[in-house]
Amino acid sequence: MHLRFLPAGDTALVVEFGDVIDRALSERVLRLGAALRAAGIPGLIEVVPTYRSLLVRYDPMLTDSATLCGGLESLLENTGAGAGPARLWRIPACYEAAHAPDLDEVAQRTGLAPAEVVRLHSGTLFHIYMIGFVPGYPYMGDLPATLALPRRADPRTRVPPGSIAIASTMTAIYPVESPGGWHLIGGTPIRLFDASAPRPALLGPGDKVRFEPISAPRYDEIRRAVEAGTYHVPCESAPS
Repeated sequence: MHLRFLPAGDTALVVEFGDVIDRALSERVLRLGAALRAAGIPGLIEVVPTYRSLLVRYDPMLTDSATLCGGLESLLENTGAGAGPARLWRIPACYEAAHAPDLDEVAQRTGLAPAEVVRLHSGTLFHIYMIGFVPGYPYMGDLPATLALPRRADPRTRVPPGSIAIASTMTAIYPVESPGGWHLIGGTPIRLFDASAPRPALLGPGDKVRFEPISAPRYDEIRRAVEAGTYHVPCESAPS
């Protein structure tokens, strides 16, 4: 396996695995991240996975990029086949009009009925490649090819939290209100980011997601339970 080691200032190193979005490549990124966390390397602060690379942040008073580079490739070669057990989240998703302002347009542009768009989206087991853009925002693939569309020509300045969106080969959920240029095809009442929680971001790289269609009344019911702190997103071990 050919890796590229790129400096990112004087406190971080980027390990680059390739130049495509690919689940096998993502697995290599996640496997190295897990191995680094388990190795207990002095000076290691955190690892941040992306689609095709791993950012390694370190304390320059305790280690340096040359020391890290020296052991990274052998560390990866000696790790197991996987990055550890992944979680499968079953996320409630309302695809009704009030939460899906772009669903009809997506259906028209893809030549599908709205119900077929929902069936394809909710029937896909998604892989979380990375968290980014805003805290807790999951970039998930891989969208069925028939649903692949470029981003909107007119991005919104305000996208409601919980909006489920698609663009290119990916789907995502907006954790907080923010600008956004993806197509909004649904909404979820769950909370993806809570700064006061021990683990602020609900989802993590390597996790799997299935969207479970719900009605608008059920959306409101779950939202109230979330606000009361009595709802927990169904989660189980992901299939290997």
